[in-house]
Amino acid sequence: MDPKTGRVTQYPIPETKKGFPVGTLNRRPAEGRLWFAEYQGNAIGMFDPRTEKFSEWKVPTPWSSPYDASAGRNGEAWTAGMSTDRVVRLNIRTGEVTEYPLPRPTNIRRVHIDDAKSPGTLWIGSNHGASIVKIEPLD
Repeated sequence: MDPKTGRVTQYPIPETKKGFPVGTLNRRPAEGRLWFAEYQGNAIGMFDPRTEKFSEWKVPTPWSSPYDASAGRNGEAWTAGMSTDRVVRLNIRTGEVTEYPLPRPTNIRRVHIDDAKSPGTLWIGSNHGASIVKIEPLD
């Protein structure tokens, strides 16, 4: 919505027609881009309001059902699967996707990035384990 005119513009997700964005719409203020998970599309999505273009990155494991996505200041975006108990890290610059299988069922809904260092640390809640999980990549 344009706050000056009140005009609302809708932008359909172009590639994954049934992407079904869910979770929190995360915005990086310095970049202005909006990040989201595509639950049914099995992807991480990003909308750049400056260019009015979408970008999508598929999650490698089918039926992962990512529920939330967030980007950090270190050039990484993270999501996690509700159905496959895998955490996914995307290198935004190269498009490289890395999956981290978790040791037990989690049913992840939200992802929180601590990007004080690079690579960032990811914090998730384990709905099935009544616990908080910390993921620290070694690279």
